[in-house]
Amino acid sequence: MLDVRGLRKVYEGWGRTVEAIRDLTFDVPEGQLLCLVGPSGCGKTTLLRCVAGLLRPTSGEVVLHGNNVTGPPEDMAVVFQEYGRSLFPWHTVRRNVELPLRRKKLSRKRRTELVDEALEAVGLTGTATAYPWQLSGGMQQRVAIARAIAYEPQVLLMDEPFAAVDAQTRGELEDLIRSVWHRFGVTTLFVTHDIDEAVYLGQRVIVMSSSPTVVQEDLAIDLPDERDQLTTRSAPRFAELRAHIYAEIQRAKGPAGGAAAAEAETQEAAGA
Repeated sequence: MLDVRGLRKVYEGWGRTVEAIRDLTFDVPEGQLLCLVGPSGCGKTTLLRCVAGLLRPTSGEVVLHGNNVTGPPEDMAVVFQEYGRSLFPWHTVRRNVELPLRRKKLSRKRRTELVDEALEAVGLTGTATAYPWQLSGGMQQRVAIARAIAYEPQVLLMDEPFAAVDAQTRGELEDLIRSVWHRFGVTTLFVTHDIDEAVYLGQRVIVMSSSPTVVQEDLAIDLPDERDQLTTRSAPRFAELRAHIYAEIQRAKGPAGGAAAAEAETQEAAGA
């Protein structure tokens, strides 16, 4: 479905050069939910913008369905972290969700069907006539997710979409993403700085190194497909995977992080 091949991004300006991404290569099979984690500032958002066709890489390529991505693909949707900036406060919830569909030149009836299905899927039935500013932060992010899935994308990109909500809302939105992913089967690339979130959500987690970034580890998440916040997070295997990924991220930070990684491995072994 999606291939990232030898991706490199260098920023130049103001008399300095910054190599944000050095060499990233990975693929996302159709229907997979893949999470990306890494140290702060490792280039996760830069990578996502390159994949979305919003930023041109210095070298390498992003390939979707066998075609090079040179601009925003028609069958890809993005959910950003700052939901408040991605919604139009002067439009109703229905209008916000419907807006991208107008590019597809669908009939009014079909647009209504897609919006209704998306709002039902994210638990917002009955809010269609409300305005974003009348909703809580978590509900606003649900509107952004509904807008993305109403578009019927084949690939969904999510850039730390729950970073700005409280812990309880975050858990609810994580379960929502699992539910939406199961329901629509959309290939999903989910960027997060939260290790627990990556383990809970993903079928697979890619750990990125510190900048200039490469793939440090590509890890299959061998947890049961049916997950819930209490049972899954209290499972010994969940703790093992979390500790392992934490150790890898600490190693990516260099000598100081390596000491923390060794401590994490000691704790993991003690738990086992």
